[in-house]
Amino acid sequence: MERRLAAILAADVVGYSRLIGEDEEGTLARLKATRMDVIEPRLARHHGRLVKLMGDGALVEFASVVDAVACAVDIQEAVNQRAAGQAERDRILYRIGINIGDVVVEGDDILGDGVNIAARLEGLAEPGGICVSGKVYDEVRTKLDFTYDDLGKQRLKNIREPVRIYAIRAGAGAGAGGTAYAAPARRKSPAQALVAAAAAVILIGVGLIVWLRPWEAGVAPVAAPAQLPVLSDDRPSLAVLPFENLSGDPEQEYFVDGMTEDLITDLSQVSGLLVIARNSVFTYKGRAVNVQQIGRELGVKYVLEGSVRRAGNRVRINAQLVRTLDGTHIWAERFDREITDVFALQDAVTRKLVTALAITLTQGEEQRLSRSGEVSPEAYDMLLRGLERLRRYTPEDNRLSRDYFERALALDPNFARAHADLAFSYSMELLSGWTAAPEESLLLAKKHADFALELDPGLREVHFAMASVYLKERRFEEAIESSLRAIKIDPNYADAYVQMAWLQMYAGRAAEGIELVEQAMRLNPHYSFFYSTVHGLIALHLERLEEAAASFEAAVNRNPQFPMAHQLLAATYAHLGRIEDAEWEAGELLTLLPDFTLSAERARAPYKRQEDLEFYIEGLRKAGLPE
Repeated sequence: MERRLAAILAADVVGYSRLIGEDEEGTLARLKATRMDVIEPRLARHHGRLVKLMGDGALVEFASVVDAVACAVDIQEAVNQRAAGQAERDRILYRIGINIGDVVVEGDDILGDGVNIAARLEGLAEPGGICVSGKVYDEVRTKLDFTYDDLGKQRLKNIREPVRIYAIRAGAGAGAGGTAYAAPARRKSPAQALVAAAAAVILIGVGLIVWLRPWEAGVAPVAAPAQLPVLSDDRPSLAVLPFENLSGDPEQEYFVDGMTEDLITDLSQVSGLLVIARNSVFTYKGRAVNVQQIGRELGVKYVLEGSVRRAGNRVRINAQLVRTLDGTHIWAERFDREITDVFALQDAVTRKLVTALAITLTQGEEQRLSRSGEVSPEAYDMLLRGLERLRRYTPEDNRLSRDYFERALALDPNFARAHADLAFSYSMELLSGWTAAPEESLLLAKKHADFALELDPGLREVHFAMASVYLKERRFEEAIESSLRAIKIDPNYADAYVQMAWLQMYAGRAAEGIELVEQAMRLNPHYSFFYSTVHGLIALHLERLEEAAASFEAAVNRNPQFPMAHQLLAATYAHLGRIEDAEWEAGELLTLLPDFTLSAERARAPYKRQEDLEFYIEGLRKAGLPE
């Protein structure tokens, strides 16, 4: 056999079957035009050899891995910009995976694990996005100035050893599909830098709601503060794995993921259970892992796994509860209902699991598991489509999510969850700096949150969104009370614990924040770098400087493009007397935000106590940042 080392690019059209089903002739014409106008010229420019076309996909070989990645970014930028001007039903978007490895040559074809890994990586990429292997990252990270998100080691189907995966993150060229690549860094204009500085800081206030790159480490459980629900550390611990889509339609993934998250939310509101957060369990989506491994990685005794099949207005869930210690099946059952009874279906699964684990429900939990009334199948479908967009966390997707929520409310004006998620989208837009009319966004967030509260005061999402709004207004005690309500409704709401810690710190009660963050880390073992940032900021204001530095260093290592982590690390190093290190971090900050000033930061930072603000600003001043 002939072998050679090659960089392999695998590409696939997003939603190909749906596009063909809706408009076969038009789709094929648009695909041909995209290949001729966009892809083929860029393959020639970057010295790529088209190995074969596979209906909706392509396999390309490069002699240089730098050429492969540059070509992928070039293609995605052009394809996404092209799609941005088209109706959603007509958009051609690609997923791309890139690997470097030894391949077997058979005529014009190439085979082997190197090719298979590239194909698996393509399947993990977001629409319009790029995923690369660790080998590719090692070769290009110092040669191509993009931003890389470390997704950790993952097991890929039919690949023996786990593969470390990186996503090339969305940047200036992000287009219609929520692109997962970043354009090379460019110096910002003063106006852009000012907006970026404000947005970067404000995003910290909502960063805990953003599902970012996973963090491998976990921490031991800790007790919650006295005012929070009193929870036992020996509660049965559970991870609900992403359910498998058996509908025969890849475009139903949003529905299956939505059903999975609804189950996680329902179960996490049972105080007798410790339930791992959504963004930790969804790191296992599409991965071949055994329950014993999950038990070790997440620290859980049980795993709930299963599948969802949707056919017309009927939904079938197959679920099974497995003990992670030995893989024993505790129970398995099939649930089959009309979609109008979807809440009853979810409640039935929850009750079966609670019974299997011999958990006694409180009166409030019994009431929440006795939800009455029907939901419009069309309205529920719009809600799940909106949530799928909302969780991409881009300005465009946030706007598109609202279109779906508003369509859900047009179908069912009293759909409390749609009002809650619409309030959440306005709150996120407000705090992320994505609106030119913040007063209007604030008004609409409050309006829909208040309406949702009237319809169903037991929705955790409403209180979480309101806490973010109150933070924007510096109404600290009301923000803390809203966050507390969210936690009382859902004692396993990891992001709300981090939100509460963040609010307590700004309100001048940093000592109450450490345990809150650590509790969140237990509930969300694959936590984002933002959790480390909050932990470090609290430690900084408790003057536990070495601990703060370690947390900020971890955040910087995970995301070197996050400006706040650099500025907090600069202040911490300065207070430690490590002036040279502080000046280095200040330089990194100014590279990202050239117009950063202490006066602007002083006006922006929402500290309640003047002495906390002065301590923070003094650290930045010692680091050499400009007044």
